[in-house]
Amino acid sequence: MSTDAKRVVVITGGSRGIGRTIALRMAGADTKIYFNYSGQSSTDAEATIKLIADAGGSAWAARVDVASRPDVENFFNKIVEECGRVDVLVNNAGITMDGLLVRMKEEDWDRVMAINLKGAFNCMQAVAKTMMKQRAGRIINMTSVVAVMGNAGQANYTASKAGLIGLTKTAARELAPRGITVNAVSPGFIDTPMTAVLPEKVKEAMLAQIPLGRFGQTEDVAEVVAFLASDNASYITGQVVHVNGGMYM
Repeated sequence: MSTDAKRVVVITGGSRGIGRTIALRMAGADTKIYFNYSGQSSTDAEATIKLIADAGGSAWAARVDVASRPDVENFFNKIVEECGRVDVLVNNAGITMDGLLVRMKEEDWDRVMAINLKGAFNCMQAVAKTMMKQRAGRIINMTSVVAVMGNAGQANYTASKAGLIGLTKTAARELAPRGITVNAVSPGFIDTPMTAVLPEKVKEAMLAQIPLGRFGQTEDVAEVVAFLASDNASYITGQVVHVNGGMYM
């Protein structure tokens, strides 16, 4: 066990987009950031590590398939061996494989559910015992506005994110007696690489549904995550915080 007293923050899918911004927001001289990524290229991960270092923090990354229990266990075992603890887990890893319900391939359903829902479960289960021993911890799960609204062409994604809300509430009840809070953050339409590839007509239709009249920025989400991970949120658990510009009320 390390004698390093730094706060240990773990972020899944932390190499770009919302995950990268969360990592940068939570980085600092008193915090060690661990994050994983799923792509074959480590370019984004290396860039994130450099950005964190430039900001005065430190980070380490690994390629991990969160749907794989052995991958997840190895990842968290390394962290606990190095640091002796995990203070914050942010389950941000997620994918989309869109298609209409009647045409959706079974493998597309299975893979999205495996990454978005089972992946979060794997990480929560891997970290729960450590946090229970500490009698402290913060778990924040990234869901989506479509989990509560539905969205045509995203049966697998919406189901996975809706399931994550149920998982959040159940885990919050189970882990509260050990001083662990579990909450979810539900972004609306956020300007990220994942949404950048959508057709302009789709973006225009989405924008028309947002009362504030703009797409969210990754910083909007990261600020809420940082708050829920802080001591200031010690009496908040089992909640879904919506960050969507009024798209869903």
